[in-house]
Amino acid sequence: MRTISLRLSQSLHRRVRDLAKQDEISINQFIATALAEKMSALMTSEYLGERAKRGRRGNFERAMAKVRDIEPDKKDAL
Repeated sequence: MRTISLRLSQSLHRRVRDLAKQDEISINQFIATALAEKMSALMTSEYLGERAKRGRRGNFERAMAKVRDIEPDKKDAL
């Protein structure tokens, strides 16, 4: 485990404290979880970007050709 010093505005600290209390966890755990979630989102975006670079239009069109041409469910329609 490593320790970092973190400066927060009073309003942000108060909100983090209240949210952590609602979740019945420590402020430290709340911030660590929030950081992990943000890192996960950024890493996923990076991964998908790299994966997209390997994509091929022909492969996409072949896959899409296999999809049936039917109307979406009412709840899925735009």
